[in-house]
Amino acid sequence: MVKILIVDDEPRIRQLINEHLTHEGFACNESTDGSSALANLSTNNYDLVLLDIMMPFVDGMTCLREMRQRKITTPVIMLTARGEEYDKITGLESGADDYVVKPFSPRELVARVKAVLNRTLPKEQTDAESFVFGDMVIDTASHSVKIKGEEAPLTPKEFDLLVFLVSNKGIALSREKILQKVWNYDYYGEDRTVDTHIKMLRSHIGPYRTNIITVWGIGYKFDPEA
Repeated sequence: MVKILIVDDEPRIRQLINEHLTHEGFACNESTDGSSALANLSTNNYDLVLLDIMMPFVDGMTCLREMRQRKITTPVIMLTARGEEYDKITGLESGADDYVVKPFSPRELVARVKAVLNRTLPKEQTDAESFVFGDMVIDTASHSVKIKGEEAPLTPKEFDLLVFLVSNKGIALSREKILQKVWNYDYYGEDRTVDTHIKMLRSHIGPYRTNIITVWGIGYKFDPEA
C-alpha cells in the first residue's frame, strides 16, 4: 500500500487531508512539524510527503533542505499560503516536486498526489529504457543519471523532465506541452514552474547543461550536438 506522510501543525488540516487520502486507498501517517517529520522519515519509508511551509520549531523549507542533504529522495508536495510566490519557487529550487496553495480543494490535492505518485512510483522492468549521450547515462529502470560514472543528484521531477526532453531530442517543446506531459494533465501549473526546473536540471548535469537549449518564444529542446 502507498504510504504518505502528512506534515502540518494544524490538526484540522491534517485530519482533512488524512480523511480524503485514506478514502482513496492510501495509508497516512502524520507529523506536527519538520523536526518530528525528519525523525519519522529516518525510521519509516514513505512514497510521498505533504509538507506545510509555515510551522513552528522546524519549518517546511528547512525540513525539505535537510531531507535532501540527508539524501532522502522521497517526493514532496509543499503546502503554501496563497500568493507566496517566493515560497513556491524556493521550495521547487530546494527539491520539492510540486506545491498546493492553501486554501485548496481536496479534489485538487488528491489529483496532484496521484500525478506525483504516477511519475515517481517504480515501474515494471519491461518499461525500462536507457539513453546514452557521451559520458551521460540515463537509466529509467533505476531512475538514475550518471555522468562519467558519478550519479547526478536529480530530484524525481528533474529526472522526469530530462527523460521527456531526451525522448524528444531535437524537438522544440512548448512550456505548455512540458507541463502537460511531465506534470500530468491534472496539473494546474505555470510557465515559471518549467523555467525553475530547467534551471535546477541544468545545474545538476554539469557539462551537459548546454544540451538543453532555450527556444525563445516557445520553450526548450534537448540537442545532443550542442
